[in-house]
Amino acid sequence: MYLFDLFRSFLPLHNPIGFGASDFIELTLAALLVLLVLARAPIEPLAGKLARKTGWCMLFLAGLTIALRLALLPAHPVPIARGADDFSYLLLSDTLAHLRLANPPHPLHQFFETNFVLQEPAYSSIYPIGPALALALGQVVFHIPWAGVVLSAAAFCALCYWMLRGWTTPGWALLGGLLAVCEFGPLSYWMNCYWGGAVSAAAGCLVFGALPRLREHGRIRDAILLGLGIGAQMLSRPYESVILDVAVVLFFLPALPRFVKVAPAVVIAIVLSVSPAIALLAFHNRAVTGSWTTLPYMLSRYQYGVPTTFTFQPNPVPHAHLTAAQQLYYEEQSAAHDATPGFFGRLASRLPFARFFLLPPLFLALPFFLLLVRQFRFAWVALTLLLFALGSNFYPYFFPHYVAAAACLVVLAAVAGLERMSRFNSLAARWIVILCGAHFLFWYGVHALGDERILSALSPYGAWDVIPHGDPEHRIAIDTQLAGAPGKQLVFVRYWARHGPHEWIHNAADIDGARVMMALDLGPEENQKLERYYPGRAAWLLEPDALPPRLTPYHAREETPPAPQPASNVPNNGIVLEQVR
Repeated sequence: MYLFDLFRSFLPLHNPIGFGASDFIELTLAALLVLLVLARAPIEPLAGKLARKTGWCMLFLAGLTIALRLALLPAHPVPIARGADDFSYLLLSDTLAHLRLANPPHPLHQFFETNFVLQEPAYSSIYPIGPALALALGQVVFHIPWAGVVLSAAAFCALCYWMLRGWTTPGWALLGGLLAVCEFGPLSYWMNCYWGGAVSAAAGCLVFGALPRLREHGRIRDAILLGLGIGAQMLSRPYESVILDVAVVLFFLPALPRFVKVAPAVVIAIVLSVSPAIALLAFHNRAVTGSWTTLPYMLSRYQYGVPTTFTFQPNPVPHAHLTAAQQLYYEEQSAAHDATPGFFGRLASRLPFARFFLLPPLFLALPFFLLLVRQFRFAWVALTLLLFALGSNFYPYFFPHYVAAAACLVVLAAVAGLERMSRFNSLAARWIVILCGAHFLFWYGVHALGDERILSALSPYGAWDVIPHGDPEHRIAIDTQLAGAPGKQLVFVRYWARHGPHEWIHNAADIDGARVMMALDLGPEENQKLERYYPGRAAWLLEPDALPPRLTPYHAREETPPAPQPASNVPNNGIVLEQVR
């Protein structure tokens, strides 16, 4: 019998062995716990030897992260772009792969309006350049942008161990690296979409790993790593980099008298290592917005009008070429901003996201971490986490990659708490670690061995173990149909009334040279302008709000809009991932 076919239903009369949900949980955890306890004896001595070899340990963690995700490829292939955020980051990646910081505006750019993309004064993504650099590396070297996502996640897990080596013993640091693999590795949305959380998380590891080393030894090497981390965070999350800088200053305040002699050399090293990132940020701003200091994201907010959280001014007039669907989208976001609860209400709404950063058993270790805050360094860790929580609270929306730079500090808090717990009762700490391993192995096994039926049944209960599966929005089917058509294609996208937030219009950096081009359906008269501009392309009509989405030759159907119908909101593995703002 196919092993995971046992889990096709949690109802006792609908599975082969008559188990209910609690029976399955108890049986599976018991089996995994027995397996892990038996494996502990031979593994612990080897892990202890490996933990003391920094380079090999980092290589092991990076390789493990990559191998675990690649092993899932038969069941979960390379993730496709599923929304405006993915498309925007991939546009910037493609732009960089063409050795450009921005693309010239298209003369008929009104056809290519889409969320999170600027059309004027340059055709470009509104997002920071940092995550796109990793995607561009994957695109250029491996011809797959997602390869850059995998490499950045692997780098983060390896750097998490290196960071922890500056705070705790090698054995506990290795455990923290393994916990990072379990929480942020192959099952995390950071590795299964194109939003770039691992890049910012790796930057945080460089910063928070260099701080204790620099404070203790005052080495120029650590100052350079600190500067590189600060620069990488600036390129990944410019706003949150301010919070990171404040945390760095607070860390050194008590030790300033001891740094008087080495401070000039250290400061010079930090400034020089940060300078390339500052220059790249400025040149990217200039190429996209025409200003050295205006971020593309901020220009987008000025052009399109919402939200005004960081501008503190009335909404400007929306862009003249917004479609009805886009106008509705921005109006809804503006209304959501106005309806957002107060500061403390937003803070409370962030609490469920704590689960993203910690496996459930690790919450038991946090009270023991609080026992350590009498020491300055751990009090600083708690304060820094609080700064990131409060700093991100000024924006009405939140996703974990906004504060990815602090992910390694959460792992540090859990590991430090486990270490403290082990002094009271080592058996309790061991069982928490074993439970974490059992949790990860269970869900990894579900994704590796479960078929579509099993995944559909279990995925809604998977918390943050998010790997898109299947083709719920029929994007793969549409792409396959277009790939089978000969020559170059021009696809007019016709949104129906009350279209949801799922974006379909996306184009390459080189629109003219792309094999498939997607454009807004602006009506027969306007569409003729684009057809005349690209006379050699076969024209299609895509109606993404049809059930299922429909792709037909453009002139084969009557060119009248269909009657308004409600669009379906398709959940992603049972979890609706709202578009990032």
